[in-house]
Amino acid sequence: MRDVVVAGIGMHRCGKFPALSLKDLGGHAVWEAIRDAGVDPRAIECAYVGNAAAGLLTGQEMVRGQVVLRWAGLGGIPIINVETACASSTLALREAWIAVGSGMYDIALALGMEKMFIGDTAKSIGIVATATDVEWITALGFQFMGMYAGNLKLQMERNGWTQELFAKVAVKGKRNGSLNPFAQYQTPQTVEEILSSRVVAWPLTLYMCSTMGDGAAAAIICSREKAQALGIQRPVHIRAQVTRASGFSDPRVHGQVHQEEETPTGPSGRNEIAYEAYEAAGIGPEDLDLAEIHDATAPAELGTYSGLGLCNPGDEAAFFLSGATQLEGTIPINTSGGLAARGHPIGATGLYQIAELVLQLRGDAAKRQIPGRRGTGPKVALASNGGGVVEGGAAASCATILTV
Repeated sequence: MRDVVVAGIGMHRCGKFPALSLKDLGGHAVWEAIRDAGVDPRAIECAYVGNAAAGLLTGQEMVRGQVVLRWAGLGGIPIINVETACASSTLALREAWIAVGSGMYDIALALGMEKMFIGDTAKSIGIVATATDVEWITALGFQFMGMYAGNLKLQMERNGWTQELFAKVAVKGKRNGSLNPFAQYQTPQTVEEILSSRVVAWPLTLYMCSTMGDGAAAAIICSREKAQALGIQRPVHIRAQVTRASGFSDPRVHGQVHQEEETPTGPSGRNEIAYEAYEAAGIGPEDLDLAEIHDATAPAELGTYSGLGLCNPGDEAAFFLSGATQLEGTIPINTSGGLAARGHPIGATGLYQIAELVLQLRGDAAKRQIPGRRGTGPKVALASNGGGVVEGGAAASCATILTV
């Protein structure tokens, strides 16, 4: 594999935009990325477009990427549609990375986009449950928030975690989101406000949960040699990208569904996907300066700390309360605000993570810019993203390592 870099990123703000179409959202992100990279759009040789729900919500099936990019003025290149629930745009980036890394192309576009506000909130919420084996929905009454709440209750019993602790994690996310101009919600909230919001599935309250949103994010990637030839001044290197499905077992054998962690873990409880990415990048968790993690609920962040190797199992609460994951801490988590503050346009979420990390690594994150472990700016970042559930395990778990 050749060395591959992110040459530019672009985002549309997450939010509720009833007057904007998927073409408006995606086209905006694409042209922001083109301008950020400073490349001639005619130099883009292929595009991978991630989207999860347009078929169900807007009726646009089969050629979503072609429709959106044609409207944006791009054509005459291979355009490949990618769909894997919340991991759709991470996988779009992965495919672009492979295409450039293999030497087939020198410049590629990765785009993630979602239009969830269509005037029928119940329909939009309902489609989220289709990111699993749809036979479960009827047979088992499957609900994502119910599954997340059940996992958190187990953690409360095992580790003594409290609902107030969960609210404090959400407060951190809301604070970070208030500093992010691309975030859907830009108002800080207190522990009391979060605890007093409507209960979704105890112990989860509304303000702890990821939000429905419209949005799009894009990245222009190229080979290191092409970046040098184009005069890209601040390339961010994609050092590793690992994607796996959970280790499923055959339901016909055991006749029931087992709920597992959102990300496949080994016997030690560590996140095997992340550790595979660490090894591929030649780093360890101690080298990370920051991470964006897929927090479908804000408290889910707690469960990732030990799995990623940031602290020992059982020390997650103390690690968080130490301030380590705050903007000023040793390893800030979700500087963007995470899914409950930045927003969760499903098919775009993975590239929103990447865009946030690129801004941080380039020193362009403005009020939420972190100093890095050494005070000279962050150098190494991790994006941990997941999508869908099949037989209780993640349909796709992804880890991406970026460096400068």
